[in-house]
Amino acid sequence: MKVNALVDTGAITLCIPEHVVIQLKLETLEQREVTTADSKKRLVDYVGPVQVRFGSRNCFTGALVLGDAVLLGTVPLEDRDCSFGRCGFSY
Repeated sequence: MKVNALVDTGAITLCIPEHVVIQLKLETLEQREVTTADSKKRLVDYVGPVQVRFGSRNCFTGALVLGDAVLLGTVPLEDRDCSFGRCGFSY
């Protein structure tokens, strides 16, 4: 599955919406407490594994189920040794 992702250097992990979880048939591994940009704390599902690819670079990671858009945080970015503003990637 190919999607566009917004690179969010304020986010640590990969965040994906519920409809992506359903399409990829990902399993919930656990629930994690997160603090969102508006300083609210909540429990969200953590799913995986997810393979993130861009060009010849890829990594495997988990994802928080959160929001309406795919957000690519700093950990999967650093794991792939890249940084850029907006990118397309495949699971």
